[in-house]
Amino acid sequence: MKIITRDVPPRAAWTLEQSGIHPLLARLFAARGIASPEELDDALGRLLPPESLAGAREAAVALADAMAAGQRLCIVADYDCDGATACATALRGLRLLGAAQVDYIVPDRVVDGYGLTASIARRVKERGADVLITVDNGIASVDGVRAARTLGMSVIVTDHHLPAVQDGQTVLPQDCIIVNPNQPGCGFESKSMAGVGVMFYVLLALRAELRRRGVFDATSQPRIDSLLPLVALGTVADVVKLDANNRRLVSQGLRRVRAGTMPAGMAALFAVAGRQHAAATSFDFGFALGPRLNAAGRLADMTLGIECLCTDDAARADELARTLDGINRDRKAIEGDMREMAMEIAESMFDESDMPPPAVVVFDPDFHEGVVGIVASRLKDRLHRPTFVFAVSAADGKDHELKGSGRSIPGFHLRDALDLVAKRHPGVLLRFGGHAMAAGCTVDADHIDTFEAALQQVAHEWLDAATLQRRLEADGSLDPAYRRPETVDTLHSVVWGQGFAPPVFCEEVQVMSQRLVGEKHLALKLRHQGEPVDGIWFGHTEPLPERVRIAFRLDADEWQGQRRVRFLLEAAEV
Repeated sequence: MKIITRDVPPRAAWTLEQSGIHPLLARLFAARGIASPEELDDALGRLLPPESLAGAREAAVALADAMAAGQRLCIVADYDCDGATACATALRGLRLLGAAQVDYIVPDRVVDGYGLTASIARRVKERGADVLITVDNGIASVDGVRAARTLGMSVIVTDHHLPAVQDGQTVLPQDCIIVNPNQPGCGFESKSMAGVGVMFYVLLALRAELRRRGVFDATSQPRIDSLLPLVALGTVADVVKLDANNRRLVSQGLRRVRAGTMPAGMAALFAVAGRQHAAATSFDFGFALGPRLNAAGRLADMTLGIECLCTDDAARADELARTLDGINRDRKAIEGDMREMAMEIAESMFDESDMPPPAVVVFDPDFHEGVVGIVASRLKDRLHRPTFVFAVSAADGKDHELKGSGRSIPGFHLRDALDLVAKRHPGVLLRFGGHAMAAGCTVDADHIDTFEAALQQVAHEWLDAATLQRRLEADGSLDPAYRRPETVDTLHSVVWGQGFAPPVFCEEVQVMSQRLVGEKHLALKLRHQGEPVDGIWFGHTEPLPERVRIAFRLDADEWQGQRRVRFLLEAAEV
């Protein structure tokens, strides 16, 4: 592990500090590219305007016309947290704006696969829908949109994924309205908006259109900002880049959650996770609420998650949240067993003294396809290699197919790598898609060895020694004056996440004592700049030398009524 200290532009840090920002935050913000306090303004008025999002106005007009005509709307959701929150946002928002007939359908991960398919379009039509709206999917569903149009439905695609590419050309669904910041020709500045954010922007545009039509005026218009807790949850859970616009959406959502203004299902999820909503952070969205919703899509039916987010009945919300919590416990157990087995398979590929191969592909007939993505992520973190984990498809008649999920490292574009494998070995990949850091594919069981060799060849060509060196960016040393619980509170008040990394400090410390706790965590007594401080390294068991350079986050725990700072170790240079 190589710990790299971030550069801090001195002029930017000085400008931020002079504007009244806490000196430590000024340094951290400057290191993350913030040059002026205006970039940190999270007021709703600072959000990018809906009219700058291509297709939003057209979608708003179409929805307003459909609502005026009393047409039936049906939302085609996705089975992850972003898809669930986007669906709940659409359902709540459309009803809030006056839609009388709104339904939804969630594809089954195993039976239907991903996105809008012809069979899903037929099921939507059977429900009597006139307008089909996709959330967090649809941009690559060329055949599904065509089927829906053939059945006589209007189609509005709201998505944030990249369009499909065939023979080097971008291919879009035809004869429909598309709202996606990543479609060709869209000038919307926030290309990293999650699917739930795109749907929220459609609702903003719809409210403006209804206001223009005189349905309500500015003083009586519905407060769709009540949907921002859902938007914040989906944005963080989908691990999209927290650019300025996304940080505003998340910050506004967190502000309402802390005030207790959120759907009953979110409050119930905080309760079953043992988290206090009054002190909520983006960490709670990403590691407490998000996994419980995602577990439903992985092991059961995301309808449970959507119903939890849509109900206004506290008792029903509590029941659903407890069910989701139980499914998540099952997911953890399955994941734990799979992770251990996958790690054993991966480690068998190389000797202990050798480096891992440039890419890792793992398969076992007993793996569960619902958690292959999580296991791939864990292996990628452990080995620092692009990693695919495969399981046998659980769909009827598809047991000859292996469904894989991959996670990558910086410098290796996973979707482009799959595209190259497909071109070099036609027929090996039955289906594939994704983006730079995460992708999925399906291969015939007879071709898994060919796929593994082909992916490793691409990785061998694309990755050099510097890229394969594990690196962690840190924020330099921590002034002892900031080693206080109040500093922890200050840091927790900020929206951190993908592309706006939470603070990690680094410096040399003395290890005074160390011991294992729970058989898999290293508890430490450290001397930091001459003063003692507790530390813990979760999931690490190897002892540290007496003097070592560490990377750590600040945390505060409570003991006998007193809050104390401790260091949460992220890495060590040994």
